[in-house]
Amino acid sequence: MLGYEPGDTPAHRLDPRTKLAVQLCFAVAAFAHTGPRGLLVLTGVTALALASARLSPVSVLWDYRFLLPLLAAAVLFELVTLGPPWVDPAAAVDPLLASYRTLLIVAVAAGYVRTTPARESRAAVQWAIPGKAGRLLGAGVGLVFRFLPLLRRDLAAIRDAETARLGDQRPTRERLATVGAAGLRRAFARADRLSTALSARCFSWNGTLPRIRFGVVDAPALMLAAGLAVTAVV
Repeated sequence: MLGYEPGDTPAHRLDPRTKLAVQLCFAVAAFAHTGPRGLLVLTGVTALALASARLSPVSVLWDYRFLLPLLAAAVLFELVTLGPPWVDPAAAVDPLLASYRTLLIVAVAAGYVRTTPARESRAAVQWAIPGKAGRLLGAGVGLVFRFLPLLRRDLAAIRDAETARLGDQRPTRERLATVGAAGLRRAFARADRLSTALSARCFSWNGTLPRIRFGVVDAPALMLAAGLAVTAVV
């Protein structure tokens, strides 16, 4: 799964609130324009977002490859019928467009994850949602961004260890049970260590966060977000 990487790309220099606004307006526009022409325009916006973060579409597809079978299954479910004509290509058009729309939204979100530190995401969430609810949600967002990459590395290490012990030659059900059980044990162990570490450091759910400020570089991105929102409404 993609994670934050320091850099000096145009997307890195944007305010996190600007990137969240672009994501939100892009998702709204994607659900408002479901036809091929609208998705073609949104593909160009997605390419611009990935280029600003210096992300390859191939790397995004590879990191989120677990989504591809689910999206393909939705298309196949509509494509194949239980009676004549058995295969109905026209029925699969809408699911295919919906699956492609989902990939576009995920790709734009990947650009945000790659270019935004967890602390800035937390600051943006707390700015958008004031009060205790925003502070609690912001702390949760920060912890999720830090915790998920560790869980992914744990699962990859468990899978590699199983392969080294010829575990890949076992039946699929046994492999899933072994990796799943070991992964859950690692996850609970990490959660316990995280809780202890937070208590030792006197974790504050209203901690001091980095200052976030809009700059000149945010103007084009905010105009893009506004344009997407207007097209969705119109």
